[in-house]
Amino acid sequence: MPAFVTDLLQLAKPRIILLLAITCVCGALVAAKGNFQLLTFTNLFFSTLGLVLSASGANMVNMWWDRDIDTLMNRTKNRPLPRGRWQPHSVLMLGTSLIVIGALTALVVNPLTAAMALSGALFYVFIYTMLLKRHTVQNIVIGGAAGAFPPLVGWAAVQGGVSTPLPWLMFAIIFLWTPPHFWALALITNADYTRAGVPMYPVVHGESATRLAIVRYLTLLFPVTLLGGLFHPLGFIYVGTATVLAAWWGLAAWKLLHAPQPTAQNRKAAQVVFTRSLYYLAFLFLAMVIDSWM
Repeated sequence: MPAFVTDLLQLAKPRIILLLAITCVCGALVAAKGNFQLLTFTNLFFSTLGLVLSASGANMVNMWWDRDIDTLMNRTKNRPLPRGRWQPHSVLMLGTSLIVIGALTALVVNPLTAAMALSGALFYVFIYTMLLKRHTVQNIVIGGAAGAFPPLVGWAAVQGGVSTPLPWLMFAIIFLWTPPHFWALALITNADYTRAGVPMYPVVHGESATRLAIVRYLTLLFPVTLLGGLFHPLGFIYVGTATVLAAWWGLAAWKLLHAPQPTAQNRKAAQVVFTRSLYYLAFLFLAMVIDSWM
């Protein structure tokens, strides 16, 4: 049973799920704008649970589809499918079932919440995993939209709609955050992606171009985050935090840009950029919540 649970969690990709859940809950909290009458426990619980289930199912279908290349990469070769601990059809059936169950769970809140959760899962499976990942260097640029749906799920659960600019700004932030975040990881695991023939940016354009692309994307992302200060209820707390976080992550990216390569030191610089990207997104959304409730 412990091995079964461990494999099940590995199939769901819990670290990704945690970040998705955080941005979903933050989307709901910002949408409530400090109004406890809007933020009901039922809506928050079922919207987040629906997102977690559908996203976990999408991750499982992703692993089912990528089981052939997962055996070639050190980062993924010990997953349940490459190791033969699970049968492919079992993972596919479980993943598909969780996507459906997750959408139905979110439907308890309202149809739009369910639609947002389902859209994110289907986009990840069909657009990113099956259509883009193995066929274009723009895979993560376009596919990053899949991870940008959680704030829309949380917002729709509270407001019943997503017609205002702020939830779409949250979507845009995650969409622009994803390429530099993932390209930093791709630098660390470049040998894996090269061996598997996946056209990630470092594989196609090389490490120097990838480091420059990370910096360019950050120069696009940071001004977009500051636009949040134009929309109620965000203000000085959020803008100040976004500025500090931009300097913190941007400094790591600048050091990566000028790091020697290919050396162990360069891999360390890429690891710093990747790690800071996770904290950057989490604290940026936390600042949104704090500012909206002050």
